[in-house]
Amino acid sequence: MRILFLSLAIVLADQISKLLVKGFRIPLLGINHEGMHLYETRNVIGEFFRITFIENPGMAFGIDFGEGSKLFLTLFSLAASVGIIYYIYKVRDQIFVLRFSLALILGGAIGNLIDRMFYGVIYNEGAFLYGKVVDFFDVDFFNVTILGNSYDRWPIFNIADFSVTIGVLLLLIFYNKISKSEEELKKQNQSDAAESELSYGENSSEDHEIAIGKNENNTSNDSLKANGKYSNREESKI
Repeated sequence: MRILFLSLAIVLADQISKLLVKGFRIPLLGINHEGMHLYETRNVIGEFFRITFIENPGMAFGIDFGEGSKLFLTLFSLAASVGIIYYIYKVRDQIFVLRFSLALILGGAIGNLIDRMFYGVIYNEGAFLYGKVVDFFDVDFFNVTILGNSYDRWPIFNIADFSVTIGVLLLLIFYNKISKSEEELKKQNQSDAAESELSYGENSSEDHEIAIGKNENNTSNDSLKANGKYSNREESKI
């Protein structure tokens, strides 16, 4: 499906940006990109927008439930990605905003899933399925205190996190429109099914009438043949 190309584009953009921040090597091609040091910060728009390299073992925006949650988060992300792909196929006839939102969420989910599945092995930092997610967008935020904790900057995130967030927001914003579209499609499917059954019934009636007509014609022909044979016999007797 064409909408899945959006998910692929998000995955590519997410992974390329992470590799540029974290660094990578391709010895066969003689490529060695150093990247940034962990916790290094580089100003882009003064203090308002910075690139700060951190690694997140937990969920999006730095939410961490501890070391023991890594495997669960990886497997959950994998299952969620498969489920979203199936759902995108299921709603392929729905309005564009629904499919667009799901494609954003899918692209973000797969982007972070790749980190969790493979980065530990690629960078010799952990086992398969136990990698850490690379985050780097660091944006200023007004001072706020939540449950006794003070925050003056938005939690550091990446393209995948941003994509998932936008996808979820679109689903919430257009929820009524999406629900209305689903109801209309359901009614249309029911109407098509009813028309199909009616058409089938009409065709069956026509076939039945044709069959009756054929039987009547056959009976008439048989009667004519029988009468002809009887007449011939009478003539031969005379």
